[in-house]
Amino acid sequence: MAAKLVAWSLDNRFLVVVMGLLLVVVGVQHMLRLPVDAVPDVTNVQVQVLTKAPALAPLEVERLITFPVEAAMAGLPDIEEIRSVSKFGLSAVTVVFVEGTDIYRARQLVQERMGEAREGIPEGYGTPEMGPIATGLGEIYQFEVRGEPACAPGGPDTDACYSPMELRTILDWFVAYQLKSVPGVVEVNTFGGELKTYEVAPEPAALQAHKLPLGELFEALERNNRNAGGAYLVRNREQVVIRGEGLIASLQDIGDVVVRTGAEGTPLYVRDIAEVRFAPMVRQGVVTRDGRGEAVVGIVMMLMGENSRVVVDRVKEKIEALRGSLPPGVTIDTFYDRTDLVRRTIRTVQINLLEGGLLVVAVLLLMLGNLRGGLIVASAIPLSMLFAFIGMVRAGVSGNLMSLGAIDFGLIVDGSVVMVENVFRLMSKKGSEGRRPADLVREASAEVARPVAFAVGIIIIVYIPILTLTGVEGKMFRPMALTVMFALAGSLILALTLVPVLASLFIRKPPKHHETWVVRQFRRLYRPVLDYALKHRAGTVGIAALLFASGLGLSTTMGAEFIPKLGEGAIALQVWRLPSVSVDEAARQSTTLEEVLLREFPEEIDTIVSKTGRPEIATDPMGVEMSDVFVMLQPREEWLYE
Repeated sequence: MAAKLVAWSLDNRFLVVVMGLLLVVVGVQHMLRLPVDAVPDVTNVQVQVLTKAPALAPLEVERLITFPVEAAMAGLPDIEEIRSVSKFGLSAVTVVFVEGTDIYRARQLVQERMGEAREGIPEGYGTPEMGPIATGLGEIYQFEVRGEPACAPGGPDTDACYSPMELRTILDWFVAYQLKSVPGVVEVNTFGGELKTYEVAPEPAALQAHKLPLGELFEALERNNRNAGGAYLVRNREQVVIRGEGLIASLQDIGDVVVRTGAEGTPLYVRDIAEVRFAPMVRQGVVTRDGRGEAVVGIVMMLMGENSRVVVDRVKEKIEALRGSLPPGVTIDTFYDRTDLVRRTIRTVQINLLEGGLLVVAVLLLMLGNLRGGLIVASAIPLSMLFAFIGMVRAGVSGNLMSLGAIDFGLIVDGSVVMVENVFRLMSKKGSEGRRPADLVREASAEVARPVAFAVGIIIIVYIPILTLTGVEGKMFRPMALTVMFALAGSLILALTLVPVLASLFIRKPPKHHETWVVRQFRRLYRPVLDYALKHRAGTVGIAALLFASGLGLSTTMGAEFIPKLGEGAIALQVWRLPSVSVDEAARQSTTLEEVLLREFPEEIDTIVSKTGRPEIATDPMGVEMSDVFVMLQPREEWLYE
């Protein structure tokens, strides 16, 4: 079969060359479309069910909310496990499905059980909702909405500053609202600041004087906060829509709500018995930055399966468009951009691939001793990579340190080296017989076609067991195996088709000396060693066994790493406190930590952001006792010392 493919290629050289050019065009197109990220996404197929219950302690959350939700989700098809976390004011139930389940099918199955879960939760204790369609690598862009004095000196609002509540309102209702319209963005998680609420604070003395229970006040507020429709009236051959407007729009509207009417028709207003004001919602999280106190932060979350590099570019374009519409003195300061990490990853992969490619080409030229032959073999490297890019895009594999960093150029050019080397051998041996070079290329290629196919095929088969891995191991290593298999398959096809064709076109004369000077020197050194080993067979076997045993012993002392090293340019710390710590105390401690780090490492640190607890959309249900501290570093060349 392999020999027939070689013969067909040499009989249709023009078509093979055209197909090679087509591979270049299609491969470049797929390379530009290839999703590129830092590391593989190991998140399993899961759906989060989040329920906020601000007034409940963890025990009540577990008993009244978490258990009914878990009971409702039990029995769904293709479920692998159900796990939950019950925190003060929050229930987070994670439903994990078996590998390969479509995420939208999984969410549909969970949605069908949400009604049953709501029925199992007592009225008024919270409504379960599904979390966003994102993964562990979904947080692709983070920024701070920062307020400064509102106008330039002499302006109408020179002394105006924005409170944390005002900044949070700007983020929620303007910035985040606009960013959610960006294609590929599934959620903008707002964190920090104060979420504005309308608060009615009853005065106990006034309630007692009017003998008014709290329930009646609640009913009055609920009753007076709605719009109503009344069909329409026909007047002068036109219909006029009837509607009653009663939705509350301001603090004054709340104060003007009539709670009760006295015997003489005197109304009792809410403002008569309670203080109406803006107040922050009870929070279980806070963000601080650079030792200057609290900050208001937005976290852009990417839709599962999107290309992070493309989505981040869209987000940055949208933010630039929003800057001109922000209130005076408000700025958007980006402190985390996934593309920075992606660029470092691409740079690392590029350096590894470039150095490996140049080394392979240099060795080929030294060993083959023929520039044209070396270039023909080296052409298999970029063409095999383009073939691999096509397969990666079609298989949904992203380019990252694991998938691209595992490619071995020595394996890729193996088949092409054997093919060209045999062409040189046969030309050196039979070149003086007067036969055409094209015929010699055909004969030489046919001789080694089958061994080349078997050799590369065996290497591909070695990677097949990796495809059976599941869970985190499968998510991590399957992309690597697929990428290598695609590249090897491309190199095999090229070795049996394009390489013989290029050899027949460009290798027209037999080389003067088949063995290069480097090969002759290696042969001169190797021959006496081989003779000595054959004469002392027992000693040779003993030395080999000793080296093998020593290697096994040394292997137990070597370190191991799960993924290749990558300089992210940042350090992540985690701070743990007593579980009973308050939000304000946690914020104070985080601010102190930031001040100390900035004072001790002023040249190395660019910015520090501390996230304590959880935001309102709690995809990561941390408690107030925990803080994630992100230390963003300056470029190493700007450090005072290394």
